Amino acid sequence: MNDICHVMLPLLFSFALIPESGKRITLGIGSRPCQLDLASAGAISREGEQGNLFEERGCCQRQRHFLHVGRDVSGSPVSVDVGKCRSTCPSQPISSHHPGLLGLSRRTSMLDFLRSKKLQVGHPEVPGAPRSCPPGSRCEPACIHVERLLLLEGDREVEVVDGCHCSAWPKECLRLPALKTFFPDSPWEVTVDVGRCSEPTYSAGSLFCMPTKFSTALVKNPRGGEVVQTLESCEMKEKCYRVSQVEYYYEIVHSSTGHREKRLKEIDVGRCLGSCSSGDPCLLRESQGGEKCLVWAEAASSHCAPHRYDVHMFRSHRDRIRTVVAIQQCKCRG
Repeated sequence: MNDICHVMLPLLFSFALIPESGKRITLGIGSRPCQLDLASAGAISREGEQGNLFEERGCCQRQRHFLHVGRDVSGSPVSVDVGKCRSTCPSQPISSHHPGLLGLSRRTSMLDFLRSKKLQVGHPEVPGAPRSCPPGSRCEPACIHVERLLLLEGDREVEVVDGCHCSAWPKECLRLPALKTFFPDSPWEVTVDVGRCSEPTYSAGSLFCMPTKFSTALVKNPRGGEVVQTLESCEMKEKCYRVSQVEYYYEIVHSSTGHREKRLKEIDVGRCLGSCSSGDPCLLRESQGGEKCLVWAEAASSHCAPHRYDVHMFRSHRDRIRTVVAIQQCKCRG
């Protein structure tokens, strides 16, 4: 089939707002709808296709956007139409199909790939053009699936936008649903709400809405199973910040009567998350539209790392002194 969704074994990744309990959401995007039952917790199965719950509004639509991902096992270049959502209305209609552009090109030369890439340049967004979504919402992916590609360098996952819609843009820092379907159209198909953080328009100083608490879900697959990390909550944090990570150990203590007792010791060792980017890495943008970067600055070597820590020492059940370091603060370090 020509549809990229049927070339490899993909994963589906979609965003939705939680409806009333027991209702079903169907996001019909082209020939690949995302049907989600949010009444059950954890893993959610997908059923047959239904209609589109969200009507097309203005020109919030998917555009072709090709990404060169490497070479397949035969050495041929592989390019994928990962797509993108347009945030404003174009000055003229944009053709969604071109005979020279394929969703997944496997037997083209690098020159052909660059030529197809050149065809996508044009129809830039015009400053002052009407917005594609009403106030309080924005044009963003309604349905995303993840292609698992077998390349010469090894396996690689690529996120592909299937369609776009106008989605509410919360002003608060909230945990929003992000449903990810594993092994669609197979006996192991299952959907897990992995979660995501909202992106408030305001910024409290240098604080951002960042993930702070995580959980896990077990997903069965042909090889047995794999653990998937899910997001539970978000908070306003600096870009480099500490999150809680609790570890448990057995500790030997002596009671007031001199008896040895084995107790469970809980230590929040913490971990550092976030990034340490400094300013806009783009040095030169194209004159028209201003969204495409022509010259990028060299990436900074700064990274989010532990800044302050505590040391916990105790006697283990093997009668040895054990040392555990717990992170107290994180900071960008060069």
